[in-house]
Order: sequence, then structure tokens, then C-alpha cells
Amino acid sequence: MDLSTVNELELPATFDAHVHLRDGEMSQLVTPTIRRGGANQVYVMPNLIPPITTVQQCLEYRDRLRAIESNIDYLMSLYLHESITPETIREAKKAGITGVKSYPAGVTTNSSLGVVDYEIFYPVFEEMEKQNMILNLHGEVPSTPPHAHSSTTSNTLAITILNAEPAFLPTLQTLHTRFPRLRIILEHCSTSAALAAVKACGPTVAGTITAHHLSLIIDDWAGDPFCFCKPVAKTPEDRDALLRAVVDGSGRYFLGTDSAPHDSRKKRGEDKIAAGVFTQPYATGLVLDALEKGIERKVIKKEDVTIEKLEGFLGDWGRKFYGVEDMGGERIVLRRGKEEIVGVLKKEGVGVEVVPFRRGERTWGVTWK
Repeated sequence: MDLSTVNELELPATFDAHVHLRDGEMSQLVTPTIRRGGANQVYVMPNLIPPITTVQQCLEYRDRLRAIESNIDYLMSLYLHESITPETIREAKKAGITGVKSYPAGVTTNSSLGVVDYEIFYPVFEEMEKQNMILNLHGEVPSTPPHAHSSTTSNTLAITILNAEPAFLPTLQTLHTRFPRLRIILEHCSTSAALAAVKACGPTVAGTITAHHLSLIIDDWAGDPFCFCKPVAKTPEDRDALLRAVVDGSGRYFLGTDSAPHDSRKKRGEDKIAAGVFTQPYATGLVLDALEKGIERKVIKKEDVTIEKLEGFLGDWGRKFYGVEDMGGERIVLRRGKEEIVGVLKKEGVGVEVVPFRRGERTWGVTWK
């Protein structure tokens, strides 16, 4: 398919396998934008403050989301924490909770209570394997503190945000080897090495790819706080590998936007920039835009982009891995250039504002059939 000649496209509704909807006022602002971006099913991250570590907290959170926007299927997750036990996993499975999200301690937003040692959770992973629940991995290791390496450890590789993902990949392999039937997702792959690590594993391992990583490279976020996320965008070669993975037809990779809203003041008005790129209202269109740019740069061929592969990456492959049906069989129509990305997302009576990715530009508009 030559996307440059297509002005209208009909597809099944998108399944977004990785979203941050926050809570309180922020949730009131961003949750209604899910359908605007073409999705009717989402997998919700649990890194609230405090994190979602109990079944009751998780179900109450889902109720709050449903009260904001009822026409969405919210798949829910728990935050991997030392309080999680095999009994918690059994209780979660009975309650319809889908999976458990692992954050290495300190690597990203609200991860201070995350994992330091994966081995202590082996009984939890064993029970998850039995219960057919999904383990979602934020695939990075924490950066090495400044001056942590003395002359006696000079041969030790220092960890920065640029190599934090490759440094994590042996952990993925270890977990898969130890629990081969455990369904694992390496979230928001940002390097060619991560893609290769997923493919080197068996079919119980998959990877998500965000809309923004299909467009960004290191130069973009280095000069724009609204393009800064964790994991950071890497090299042009890594970005191009992600584009090829979208259309490789293997079904091992699917969309998880990692759309992560932060109040605009936390992106440009404080000492430290919050990590997160907000794409939710434009998610499906942004993927199409990135693929078109990939064709222009000759990274992928126009014939690589087919309806079947678009349907797979945007919904079918993720739903199959998660074992869920498309909610209601809804379909969307995308029209080229019909949506202008707002400069600031805001809502009357809500005290937070969010700046979206590619603010002020145009993308594909979404209407529901």
C-alpha cells in the first residue's frame, strides 16, 4: 500500500496495549481522549501514587476510569511490589485482572517502589505462569550514579539512559528461560537489540512499540522536553529497526503507546523534566504518519504496508497475545490531515494541562462507524 496516495482508510478499532491514565484531575483530562485516538481497548499501567498493589485498589481504579469513560474496555494490571504474593496472583486472576507490571526501582515515573532483585519474585512468577497471567517488563536498568566507578572498576560498563535497555536484556532471557510458559511483554522497545531479544525468545514473549519511538531519535528529545520519555529514543538505526518490525508480519510486536501525560509545568517549569510523551488522542494516526515517513526514507517499502499488517500491529496481534476479543467489533475511519494536534490539552474545571506530541501539526482524523 502506498500510504502517500491514500486519503481514507477503514480499520478495526485499535487495541493500545500500554497506557498511562493517571488518577484524579489528570485522569479526568486524558481518559476521554482514548477513543479520539481510535482505540476502544487499553491495557492500563498501575504506577499511581501510591501504586496499585492490591486487587481491591485495582478494581476501584477501574471503576473510576469507567465512570469517566464507560465505552472503553480497560484491561488492568498490578504493580510488582514486595507485598505481592502467589495468593495475590490467584485472587487477581479470579477478579479478572490481566497482568503484573514490573518497574526496576528508580528507572522512570513513580518507580521508586519497584524491583531491586527479580529472584525474590520467582514464586510470584511461577504462580503467574500457572494462572496464565502476563508479566509486563519495563526493560531498563537504573543508571549508574555519578562517580560510582573507581579506578578498580574502570572496566565495568557504566549505565546511562542510552544503554539502560540493552543492559536489561539478559534479565529478559533469564526470566524466559526460568519460566518458559510465562507470557512476557518487553514494553516500549526502543532499540534493534530489544527487538532481536524478543525474537530470540519463544512465542510466549512479545514486545510493544510506541507511536513516538517510530518517529523520534536522540536529537529530538535532546532539544524538546515534550519528546523526552523513558526509555529515551535512540539512534536513526534503532528507529528504522522499529519501523521494519511493525511490518515484518511476525506478530511478535504490537502497539503499546506508553502515552504518558504530565502537567505541562512538570515538562518545562521544574528543575527536572518528567519522562513521558503524550500521544493518546492521536495514537492511530501517528503510527500511519511514521510509516509514511519510513516509506519516504526508503526504510520500508510501500508494499510492506498492507491492510493485514496494519490490522495486526494496531490490534489483532496484541489482542491475540492478551487473549481478548475486539470489544463489539467496532471500526474506525481515518482521514488524512483531518486532525490538528492541539498545542495544549485542557478542560474546563480541570487544573492540569498537557502538551501533546507533535503539537500544532496535522495528522489523520478518526471517526467511528
